[in-house]
Amino acid sequence: MRTVIKVSGIFVVFLIVSCVTVNIYFPAAEVQKAADSIVEDVRTKANDVQKETVPAPAPGPSSRLDLLKQFRFGPVNAHAAVNIDVSTPAIRGIRDSMKNRFFQLKPFYDKGAIGENNKGLVEARNIAGLNLQERSQVNKLIEQENKDRTALYQEIATANKLGSETVPQIATIFANSWRGKSQPGWWVQGDNGVWAKK
Repeated sequence: MRTVIKVSGIFVVFLIVSCVTVNIYFPAAEVQKAADSIVEDVRTKANDVQKETVPAPAPGPSSRLDLLKQFRFGPVNAHAAVNIDVSTPAIRGIRDSMKNRFFQLKPFYDKGAIGENNKGLVEARNIAGLNLQERSQVNKLIEQENKDRTALYQEIATANKLGSETVPQIATIFANSWRGKSQPGWWVQGDNGVWAKK
């Protein structure tokens, strides 16, 4: 009986000591760099879409302490080095589509008819000054643009194995880039939901 208790106790201690806690790391800084690059590309006049991969930060110099950490017992945080791949065929196709559409959207941004919301999408703002044909055109463009943006955010999550639960985070990061790279006089929606001209 004492042997069973002793073995059980050793087993329980072993389980407690060897527990590993894994924290999933969302590469926000890397996604922000990718978002800035994509938004800049979509809003430029260049016709070529470049393949881009945002590299992960290089690891620092190793030390004896780093070597000893390999043999550490107890909870450990796991952080994977992440390269944000934005060069898949699907992402390139979406970027091309958005880039071709931007010059149709730009006059409506300039007129104040549309703006960038805080969810990474385009939204109608003041269409009262547009004629019937322009209203129809702007509604169609908004629908196409938002469809592409939603697909882009999902594709980035899929291509980088970030999980579909990260799509709202990716959209929020892109919202920062769309708003940040908007021209003066364009409508942007702040994180608090308030609209203002940039």
